[in-house]
Amino acid sequence: MVLKTLSIINYKNLAEATLSLSPKFNCFIGRNGVGKTNVLDAVYFLSFCHSASTVQDSLAIRHDQPFFVLEGTYLHGEETESVYCGMKRGQKKHFKRNTKEYKRLSEHIGLLPLVLVWPADTYLIEGGSEERRRLMDVVISQMERPYIDALNRYNKALQQRNAMLKIEDAEPDPDVLAILEEQMALEGEFVYSRRKELVERLVPIFQHYYEVISGGHEQVSLSYVSHCQRGPLLEVIRRDRMKDRAVGYSLHGIHRDDLEILLDGHPMRREGSQGQLKSFVIALKLAQFSFLRQGNPQGDMPMLLLDDIFDKLDAQRVEKIVELVAGPEFGQIFITDTNRDHLDQILAHGHADYKLFSVDDGNVVALTTAE
Repeated sequence: MVLKTLSIINYKNLAEATLSLSPKFNCFIGRNGVGKTNVLDAVYFLSFCHSASTVQDSLAIRHDQPFFVLEGTYLHGEETESVYCGMKRGQKKHFKRNTKEYKRLSEHIGLLPLVLVWPADTYLIEGGSEERRRLMDVVISQMERPYIDALNRYNKALQQRNAMLKIEDAEPDPDVLAILEEQMALEGEFVYSRRKELVERLVPIFQHYYEVISGGHEQVSLSYVSHCQRGPLLEVIRRDRMKDRAVGYSLHGIHRDDLEILLDGHPMRREGSQGQLKSFVIALKLAQFSFLRQGNPQGDMPMLLLDDIFDKLDAQRVEKIVELVAGPEFGQIFITDTNRDHLDQILAHGHADYKLFSVDDGNVVALTTAE
């Protein structure tokens, strides 16, 4: 899958831009805060039906404007298709593929596979477990639509159970609790099996990429931790129902799953330098890309979005990353940087088609094209 053209109107600080894109490298240069990341976020939105950084869709509308519009033209084999998203203030967004509007946005997820690497990814290590669960969910949902549905059903049952546990003036109906727990266990076991499979397949690829980037100077590990490993999930959930009642929420289930991240046998968040944390995240995201490329049911090469990835990395690690992404195993790439030297280095390695854009105060201008 290749994004041929991208049209942006009133998206965040971007007033209007129509970009003709390269099937390989699309490089965006500019100072911090001028809108480079917003271009990549527009591409992300067309794949996932939401922004990577903005919680409310309405906040993506440019200040003092009544709407935003995003439209992409994609090449899928020999066929061309369009994806459109538009939203007016105070109204719901409209998302269309080939002019036909989706009834359920989940039907779109996975059709335009994409991996984003950006500065906020350090929260995968430094943040809470929800960040690491989200990583697993984003990968699997792009490959297996039933996964999203199972996760949504689990979360709905979890919310209903938590609401009952919070009731103060009466004991919750045990029969209703039992039904909700059975639903959580059924969907949770399915989600657990998919997450477990993902991590098992992802780890060796991730460790390979980290070894390349770091020059083999450190050893990293990644392991999956879940309450499902303690026995049948239904038994685990019901075992501590009284504790759950006392605290007012569910203490056990796949909503507490986590990834244990170690550097040379010690927790990465405590031991890792900024460069090591960033190397870890980039290696993990490149492994995610490889996993999607090998397992995408549509046979599509994912797009790779690299936002300001070279900051806090030494010259050796930058060089290794440049060699990796310039290789033939990666398809269409979008990359931002404040330093043109990094981009010139990538382009010199790749000897591939590229387009270079300058971004300044929300304006995107094509600078040069080379074959």
